[in-house]
Amino acid sequence: MHFEFLVEDQSGAKAMDILIPKLLKGKATYRIIRPYKGLGCLPKDLRPKSDAGKRILLAQLPRLLRGYGKVPNYGCVIIICDLDDKIEKQFLSELNGVLNSCSPKPDVCFCLAIEEFEAWYLGDLAAVRKAYPKAKDTILSGYKNDSICGTWELLADAVCKGGSRALIKEGWQAIGKQKSVWAEEISPYMNVDSNISPSFKKMLLQLRSIAAKAV
Repeated sequence: MHFEFLVEDQSGAKAMDILIPKLLKGKATYRIIRPYKGLGCLPKDLRPKSDAGKRILLAQLPRLLRGYGKVPNYGCVIIICDLDDKIEKQFLSELNGVLNSCSPKPDVCFCLAIEEFEAWYLGDLAAVRKAYPKAKDTILSGYKNDSICGTWELLADAVCKGGSRALIKEGWQAIGKQKSVWAEEISPYMNVDSNISPSFKKMLLQLRSIAAKAV
């Protein structure tokens, strides 16, 4: 089995590059496509109108999946993205609508981090504490897994000097840079089999189930 991973941003791609060998344990080949520059929105008529060079994941998803569908026995395409403030059932229905518009359809698995990718770090507080021994435990211990609470902000408040306010003041580039730092510093410590984030566990089960069926 071969997996193609499409990840919405650079920080997520960095984290997955570290996590995928732990997730698959050598039972599948994989490739992470050059990371996208944000999630964006699905085009209303499922026809991408934005420049492909801008690399906004949802804007290009119809074109990407139709392309994969034309390659027989290619493997499985794994879409990794944040739920953000969307309704999970509705968002999955929209994503599956894109998939069902393809003829032929590729094999695709949609994996949503709820609320944001940082929820997967917070599903393994031992890893967060190893990466940041001085993290504010009162903030970490008060987190409810996969809650809609401003996840990256909560992690920033726990581990960064000045917290999320300082990052927001510096702007989106500083936020993106910090998210990449978390990917590099937390992911190596993560134990994928003991992570308690429901969305992370769902992603793990989906990938291993697909890989097992292909053996």
